[in-house]
This record gives sequence, structure tokens and C-alpha cells, in this order.
Amino acid sequence: MSSSPTPFPRPNARDAAALEYAVEARLDLRHRLRRNRKSDWARRLVRENTLTVDDLIWPIFLVEGRAHREPVASMPGVFRLSVDEAAAEAERAAELGIPALALFPFTDPALRDAHGSEALNEGNLVCRATKLIKERTPQIGIVTDVALDPYTSHGHDGLMEGERILNDETVATLAAQALLQARMGADVIAPSDMMDGRVGAIRLALDDAGFHDVQIMAYAAKYASAFYGPFRDAVGTSKTLVGDKRTYQMDPANAREALREVALDLEEGADMVMVKPGLAYLDICWRVKDTFGVPTFAYQVSGEYAMIAAAAERGWIDGERAMTESLLAFKRAGCDGVLTYFAPRVAEALRRG
Repeated sequence: MSSSPTPFPRPNARDAAALEYAVEARLDLRHRLRRNRKSDWARRLVRENTLTVDDLIWPIFLVEGRAHREPVASMPGVFRLSVDEAAAEAERAAELGIPALALFPFTDPALRDAHGSEALNEGNLVCRATKLIKERTPQIGIVTDVALDPYTSHGHDGLMEGERILNDETVATLAAQALLQARMGADVIAPSDMMDGRVGAIRLALDDAGFHDVQIMAYAAKYASAFYGPFRDAVGTSKTLVGDKRTYQMDPANAREALREVALDLEEGADMVMVKPGLAYLDICWRVKDTFGVPTFAYQVSGEYAMIAAAAERGWIDGERAMTESLLAFKRAGCDGVLTYFAPRVAEALRRG
């Protein structure tokens, strides 16, 4: 006598609910975003942003002397360079494929005065370095800073009357400074002072003198930031600065104001605009690029560099990965390029692949 087959058990309500959940969960997993992350080649194929050597501008600090390099204590791995050393580094930058250098001087305190007179001396560090670099490495771009703070005894970007920064008088001096730098061979004039109207005055001065092809990269949205400390050490203004710069640099709380600043600088003739600092202001980078669609740059400033470099030096983070990740953040935010002290290290890492 054959036994009857065992009936398939009917699921109770609890089992049925579990089965329904499993089916729904399985349907959801048709969309597995990890498939595109499964291997290096797959990640490369779908990568949205790529960092290349073409994205880099290398800021270099200058100092008097010959065959001289002195470390900046608050910026591990960064040096003040004599003019001949800066020219040698320009050759290295060109060999690595870095498009441009930005020059900043450590001016002898004996040459600083209330009027920033050394800024208009064609024998100053920036002028000499620009001439030598263009003679030896003409294919590399030179970006020169237009501001008076490396040259004034009070450490401000403008001329002063008592405790007040004089806007219009400063603009006239900045236009003369920009014109001198163009005559020395500068390719890009980068006014960082945040005086009202200075881009228009500089453009007019350059054009009147026949420098129609010299570009202006405006520090359009430059904030009164705590991240500039190591830079001020590097150019020697941390001890000379009287008061602060909040009457002309932007309030870190403001975003919409940055768009007004950028709009004015573009109207006055800026070819490119910059946001400074960088990492703490990625939202500003994005707003600027999204609103205007013009060449937009960010400055990964000294404090941002120092935090990464010092933490890496102590073994707290993977320095090379943090360096690359921080620079990719600028690309995600819409930047076309970044001024960064990491430039030669990044270029060498990219070459290694």
C-alpha cells in the first residue's frame, strides 16, 4: 500500500510576510551600485572627475640670496627660494607638465614702508624672478600677485590713513604694480587685495600700455579667513600685520555676496576668477561656476596644506591619498584648476600612475 505524498506546508501569516519581504528586497537589489566599483578598471570607466597635471598652479615663495632655500616652519616641505632656485624649480615644473607658477615674495623688512614702495621697484624679488624664469623657461606661465601686504610695514593690502584702508588711492598703486609686472613678463595678473574697482583699473592700465593679452585672474571671492596663518609666516607679514583685514576681505558667513563680487570683477574685465580659501568654501566654488560658467579657480591655502602635511608627517593620515582627495574635491565643485603647494608632488604621483 503506497503512502500518500506529504502535502507542501502552507505558510502561516508570519512566513508569508517574510517571503514577501524577501521578494521585495530581491527586486530592490536589481540596482547594485557596487557593480561599478568592483574593480579598478570599472571604477576608472565611470569616474566623474579626473585630476590631471593641467589642473595645477604651483605657488612659490621668494627670498633674497643665491643658491638659497629656507624651510617655512609652519608648512612642512615648503621653502622660500632665492631667485635662481625659483628659476630652477620652474624648469622642474615645466618638465613635470605643470602649466603655471604663482610668485609671492618675502620682502626684507628694511624695504617695507607705509606706502609699499618696494612693490613698484623693478628690481624687487617678483620682478627679478619673473624675468629670469621667462628667459629660461618661456613655456611656463607666470602668475603674479597684486597686493601691497608683502611690501607694507603695517602688513595690509592697501594704503592706510590712521586705521582706515584707503580704497581709491590703493587702486592707483595696484594698477601701477600690475603694469610693472606685465613689463617684466608676467602672463597673468592676479589682484588679491579685494579693493573695490581694482580689476577695471588694472585692465585699463594694461590695455592702454598695449598689454592686451595679459590675463587677469581676480581673487574675486577672498574671505577674511583663519586659514592664512602659515602663508603670512612665509611672506613675513604675520608679525607686521596691524589689526585685521575684515574691512575689505569677505565675511566667512556670506555666500550670495560672493556672486556679486564675481559679477563685478567679470564686468570690469577679469578673464578668470578665484575663490579663496578653498576647502572650507567649496559651496562658493560650485555657486560661482554654476552661475557664471567662466574659468573658476580655487586656492588651497597654506592652512589647508599645513593641516594635511602636518597630519601626514605624524602618521595620522595617508598624506598622498588625502592630498589627492582634497584636490578632487575642487574638481567636483566645478573648479577648472587649483593653486596648491602640493603641485609638484601631485604631478610626480600622476606621472607614476
